[in-house]
Amino acid sequence: QEDLVESGGGLVQAGGSLTLSCAASGRTFYNYARGWFRQAPGKAREFVAAISWSGVVTHYADSVKGRFTISKDNAKNTATLQMNSLKTDDTGVYFCAAHLWPSRVIGDYVHWGQGTQVTVSS
Repeated sequence: QEDLVESGGGLVQAGGSLTLSCAASGRTFYNYARGWFRQAPGKAREFVAAISWSGVVTHYADSVKGRFTISKDNAKNTATLQMNSLKTDDTGVYFCAAHLWPSRVIGDYVHWGQGTQVTVSS
């Protein structure tokens, strides 16, 4: 069974940092790109960042560019989202997803984790 499991969410004050991890099990995800998405209460799920399997190609939403960094450790089959200078608008459930290429399009992703809550207080 292939799974994606997010961890690292929590409560942090505005201006603080959090590191989210996405662990994958199962050989299927070994050569897949990873994406991070988030969903705030009452809002649609939105793209945050994506990274190719090699780590060479990365994409970021404009709202997080310069503050978030996505990385990948193929030896551990994990992807990480380092979030700095957090804002209250960053609050939401963060989801990890896997796809063949680092797409910004939610509909391209079939494999999803269960999500981890990030709450940024003012």
